[in-house]
Amino acid sequence: MRHVRIPRYSSVAEEIRAEISSTDFRNGDLLPSEADLGSRFGVSRITIRKALEILRNEGLVESQQGRGWVVTRAPFRQVLGEFSTIEHQLEEIGVVPRRQIVASRIITATGRLEEVLGGGELLEVTRVNLADGAPFAKITVWVPSYLGKGLSIVDLEHRSFYELLSGSRLLKRPLKRAVQTIAGVSISDGDAELLHVAPGVPGLLCERITFDDGDHPVLFSRSLFPASMAVFEIELAPALNSIAPTGLRLMESN
Repeated sequence: MRHVRIPRYSSVAEEIRAEISSTDFRNGDLLPSEADLGSRFGVSRITIRKALEILRNEGLVESQQGRGWVVTRAPFRQVLGEFSTIEHQLEEIGVVPRRQIVASRIITATGRLEEVLGGGELLEVTRVNLADGAPFAKITVWVPSYLGKGLSIVDLEHRSFYELLSGSRLLKRPLKRAVQTIAGVSISDGDAELLHVAPGVPGLLCERITFDDGDHPVLFSRSLFPASMAVFEIELAPALNSIAPTGLRLMESN
């Protein structure tokens, strides 16, 4: 078996990224100097600079004249065990969320959309989610078009679909649960421009299907996060007569 040697600057970047993700860094916090980081990791300043350039391309840090390297956007921690929106979770930690609508249109369901929501017309809304004014996710939502009747751009920018649907008389049964899957992807040029990151950086693509209390799928969404910007947290409760974590399963490749 051939062993692939990982460049030292890549492993240093990964360690710094993990530290930013797991501690209480916030926007504007100062990182240790390049000299201090070099001493800590036992590498040259050139290696440290290459590692920090990787993180800068991901939109995680930036170099500020007279200060050094600072955190520009610390990752947002999301709890998967809660049936709520990311905006609600951001508000709970003191971050101001905002939605910026990119496109809204009526389409005909095909492929995966038809499989999840059935045939017919769907309202498709694409938006960029911002936290304290900085983009951190591209989200596309699909619902049956009859549920989107009367919704304006202002409605879509100021209220979540969960709020809009729950307050609509067109929804016959209340929303009850959701199933979410997460996969690793490479962020395309167009999405990178929307999210203010370098093309090709790692991303996390989350698909969520939301059901009403009759177990009928009502809403389908895809959320794309730069991998450096999102931390997903789930509590693994013991399952009766099983050693497998609850809610965790392997996905087979076709």
